[in-house]
Amino acid sequence: MRHHNNKRKFGLKAPLRRALMKSLATALVTKERITTTEAKAKELRPYVEKLVTTGKAGDLAARRLITSRVSASVSKKIVDVLAPKYKTRAGGYTRIMKLPTRVSDGSKMAMIEFV
Repeated sequence: MRHHNNKRKFGLKAPLRRALMKSLATALVTKERITTTEAKAKELRPYVEKLVTTGKAGDLAARRLITSRVSASVSKKIVDVLAPKYKTRAGGYTRIMKLPTRVSDGSKMAMIEFV
């Protein structure tokens, strides 16, 4: 039974799920707004918010931790641009807005963006 296992699996093995989150986080940080399925957006939100919270420290250890989860260029943007922007904010850096369902398969869509 899956008691208290609240992570979505998306029908993928663990390495592929990590790659999916990494690519979604990279797209969100570089573009600052992406459209994806509602489930992926809800799973992406804590992943990205933890990266920004870690980036608020701004030291070398924080940079290395973020770089282990996303690429170096994205890590640089998180630490140098996004973290100072949210320095006084205690969480809640992203917003999820629901969109109409996708025409092709009827999937619930959502837009996730930085506040």
